[in-house]
Amino acid sequence: MKRVLLIVVAAVLTLAVACTPVPNGGSSGSGKAYRIRNADKVQFRMLDSVNALRQASGNPVVQLNGQLNAAAATHSRDMSVQNRPWHFGSDGSSPLDRVARTGYTGTMLGEAISETYEGEVETLSAWMEDPSTRAVIMDPKAVNLGFSWFQESNGKIWWTLVMGG
Repeated sequence: MKRVLLIVVAAVLTLAVACTPVPNGGSSGSGKAYRIRNADKVQFRMLDSVNALRQASGNPVVQLNGQLNAAAATHSRDMSVQNRPWHFGSDGSSPLDRVARTGYTGTMLGEAISETYEGEVETLSAWMEDPSTRAVIMDPKAVNLGFSWFQESNGKIWWTLVMGG
């Protein structure tokens, strides 16, 4: 158990240095937005954090999946265009529709979304505090994870996580 706790702490610390605070004109409670650095590594940091949480709860690890990443990226950008965090695309598509369009042959298990000025650590923490998004992330049937985001010029970030089995 001590080893698992150390893994979780290490994952959180790694994610904490992944974002740099920048002023956003007071759009969030703290008046700061996060600019994502090392964008090519954000998905792997999220994967490591999710897997640490899953392992600590006795769930199997998941792997990044390119098709689920594509579905997540499409939806993150589309939420920005719509300027609202919700699970339906501007074309009326559902999460199931978006995952099917990518050619993913597994089962789409769930989607977590967020609109925030905060980094991935805060976003994952918020998802884990909510019973419905926690259930998506911790689903024992999950074997694949898709994760992406879209950051607007004002710093607002639209996050999408998709779990597949």
